[in-house]
Amino acid sequence: MKADRLQNIKKAIPKSPVIGVFSPCDPRIDQASRTRARNIVAMAADTINGQVLLPDKNPVRVVYSDVLIDSEAQADIVAQQFRKAGVDILVCVPDTWAFPQLTTISLLQQFPKDTPINITCGNSGPKPGVVYAHALSGAISQYGKMVHLNVGNWPDTGLNPKMSAPTATALIDWCYAALTVTALRGRRVMVFGHDSMGMETALAHIIPTRNTFGLEITRLDMKLLSDMLSKGAYSQKELKDLRAWIDRNLGKRLELKTEADSNRFDQSLAMYLINRNLMKDLNAVGGGFMSQLEWGSDSRGLPLPVADAMESMFNSTFDHNGAKAPLPYATEADMQGLLTMLFMTYLSGGNPPLFMDFRKVWESWEIKALAKKVGVKVEPKADYIQKGLVDGDNSGSASFNWAGKPGASVKQLMKAIAMPLADEGYFPGGGNSVTFMTPAGIEGIAARLAYSCVNGKFSLIWDEAHTTEVPQNLGQAMCNLTTPTWPHTFVVPKYAGMAEYKQYAPANHFHMTWNLPVARLQYWMDLSGVLSVTPWAARPTFIEGVDRPAPLVHLLNGGENAYKSLT
Repeated sequence: MKADRLQNIKKAIPKSPVIGVFSPCDPRIDQASRTRARNIVAMAADTINGQVLLPDKNPVRVVYSDVLIDSEAQADIVAQQFRKAGVDILVCVPDTWAFPQLTTISLLQQFPKDTPINITCGNSGPKPGVVYAHALSGAISQYGKMVHLNVGNWPDTGLNPKMSAPTATALIDWCYAALTVTALRGRRVMVFGHDSMGMETALAHIIPTRNTFGLEITRLDMKLLSDMLSKGAYSQKELKDLRAWIDRNLGKRLELKTEADSNRFDQSLAMYLINRNLMKDLNAVGGGFMSQLEWGSDSRGLPLPVADAMESMFNSTFDHNGAKAPLPYATEADMQGLLTMLFMTYLSGGNPPLFMDFRKVWESWEIKALAKKVGVKVEPKADYIQKGLVDGDNSGSASFNWAGKPGASVKQLMKAIAMPLADEGYFPGGGNSVTFMTPAGIEGIAARLAYSCVNGKFSLIWDEAHTTEVPQNLGQAMCNLTTPTWPHTFVVPKYAGMAEYKQYAPANHFHMTWNLPVARLQYWMDLSGVLSVTPWAARPTFIEGVDRPAPLVHLLNGGENAYKSLT
């Protein structure tokens, strides 16, 4: 007897996560209550549907089963339905009492151990689902598995209750975290070059990255890129189109003094096309490139043009072909920077990441002293005077989107961007930098992943933050004290004091993503086992309506860090 031969596939399409919504039920209750329970499953699924987006803005598929799980037999049915639909994220929405082991646990045991599960219920009294939710959460937590409980609100009575807005927000935030964890398992990033400028904080920790996140790191030698550049292994027509798009949008703000400068800039654009095609072939979700020292700075060899324009385009939501998903891309092959941007891009549903040097921390007194020196009057109540700021700037990876506010048009963004010739001291290979000044009023999360060989864990040092701006002459003076031809973003952390901020940076790079809810980030850290580091004296331990409630499994095992260290 012959085995079945599978049909050949020309190009693999990576699996997209699927969210499955279900409900347990008490077999003894009346038919109306069972109808209500089925309606709640559909209501919860519809609440999620269309609200959880991949970075390309396509919604994650949401399915539900109207088979109420009364016992093991129904658990088997729903498990089979979900397996057939490709479900790998579970949402349980109980509205009645049921028996945990006979119902959800019997379902859960038929899925991989790392399958994310959420329990969302109304605080309803009649049957009551909230009692089951606590029993189930306790049972799962006792055997050490992570489960998040979302005790929210929907009406106690009526056949078609609607979930309250805060309940829905908490559920959607959790779904984004589960999506990020699940969607990136088995995926890969593509990095050119070896260790990032000798920066131990940016090493490709291959085995920990694989074990923690399920991500693979494809490492390519830079000779391949150099050879492909020399061979012209890209579309000449598309290179002309890309260059024409840059010329139209920047005009004289693209600084080119000689024909050699123009040719070097074309090489930089060709690098974008080559890297893009390689990553597409590999189904890569992100990338990195080591410019310093071996590509563009080592004068013992033949330095090549900087990669700034390429890196900026990868991190942007558009290029010469129109709208696209940002593809997180790290300057200097900084793997921890790449991972930080990758996770926050997925958690935000595709918002563009910003790569910055943690360049200069300006305390209030320093800003006032410089303002006095340059003859600029500052507003005493301004955020940068009350708190200080960080001048975030780096020669590469600055997403074009950060030249304006969220929602700005491509035309508006490109008007705010210039591409001066690169600093010959840093980059003897030449080429062009990217520069702009980020406007004030963008809110999000500023963060940086770190790794420790002592505990074998990744940590995320993070704070809420917003961008600010100072009077123009003062701002120019501040930029001149760092590198004026690089993009600048003035960042004000919400809780960190400047003394804390400049002491606790885990590396010389940090990253920011806009419109990323705190709870969403925390759910992801819970599901991935990443330690949450917020050593800011001004930040409360728990902020209601901002933070996610601590999972019970943390509390039963000595706290969040203790639990994560045990798993």
